[in-house]
Amino acid sequence: MFFITDAYAQGAAGGGEPSWTMPLVMLAAMVFLYFVTIRPQAKRAKELKAMIDALSKGDEVVTSGGVVGKVTDLSEQYVTLQVASVGDKPVSLAVQRSAIQTLLPKGTMKSI
Repeated sequence: MFFITDAYAQGAAGGGEPSWTMPLVMLAAMVFLYFVTIRPQAKRAKELKAMIDALSKGDEVVTSGGVVGKVTDLSEQYVTLQVASVGDKPVSLAVQRSAIQTLLPKGTMKSI
């Protein structure tokens, strides 16, 4: 009959030098995440802030709620948008500047 022979533990590894592999892998992963996620997001936020700061009367914009309108008045925190006309009277909404998502090309509202 065949019996399983006793297994003995292997002796401790010699040297005991520190391994730099794991910290280098972690550092590489953090650098990769920075360039893939954090940096592009910060770039988009900077571009959006510059676009909001450069708004002027007559610009056509889309809000975060999907409302399309033409800028008729600007203040430090709010923007007044003309969203429609009823007869000869304009329909206006006041929205926060931070609600503006996209600047549209001139004449877009007429084509909608």
